Amino acid sequence: MTSVLIISGLDPSGGAGFIADVRVVERHGLRAVGAISALTEQTTAGVRAVSSPGAELLAAQLTALLADVEVAAGKIGLLADEDCCAAAAEALALTGAPVVWDPVLRASAGDVALFRGDPRRALALLADHVALVTPNLAEAEVLCGFPVRDRDGMRRAAADLAARGVACLVKGGHLGGAAGAADVLAAAGRLIEIEGEMVPGGERVHGTGCALSTAIACRLAGGDDLETACRGAAAWLRDRLREPVTSGRGRPSVM
Repeated sequence: MTSVLIISGLDPSGGAGFIADVRVVERHGLRAVGAISALTEQTTAGVRAVSSPGAELLAAQLTALLADVEVAAGKIGLLADEDCCAAAAEALALTGAPVVWDPVLRASAGDVALFRGDPRRALALLADHVALVTPNLAEAEVLCGFPVRDRDGMRRAAADLAARGVACLVKGGHLGGAAGAADVLAAAGRLIEIEGEMVPGGERVHGTGCALSTAIACRLAGGDDLETACRGAAAWLRDRLREPVTSGRGRPSVM
């Protein structure tokens, strides 16, 4: 059975992170393998704290795993710190599978800084090992160092990150209004705008970034090219947003 590598944080509520990523992989008919790269104190209402599982353990787990299991694609989510980022980058040298990195930096609910270190250093460490990075507007601002607050800013950010050697999908869901339905993909010297309808209430759903990046990885594992994978994953996510899951007293989630 085709395996997809998941390197992401543990959300105990299951709305995002490793548990949700595994659900997305299974929903696509594939098998998830992987390791947890951050531990969080988190509920459906938001994140309270984050800690590291330890870079040494993460490196050992991933090195052993990738020496044993052939993966068709991978997804990286929350990394606790630069040491975990370096450990993931070193392990990814063992596979040539396409990897999608969702650069989770700050909790959307709870206002907690999730990654300890310099996000630009993280990008430098991972750039040679990932096929696509999928920042939201705030994450793109941090990685690029300039405001990303409209469609033009999204285009500039996507092109800037792609110029550093990694394709980039800037997610526009936080723009709001009609413009919020667009993502901008920069890959192979092209800027591609992926349009889609806004789903009412979708802005309140937890785990959208996790689900989108994992769905892209699943489609890459199935042989899609990057543009097709991004378009297909975005359409799949819109369908999920129409039927979110409510499991606690806080926000609903994608899975």
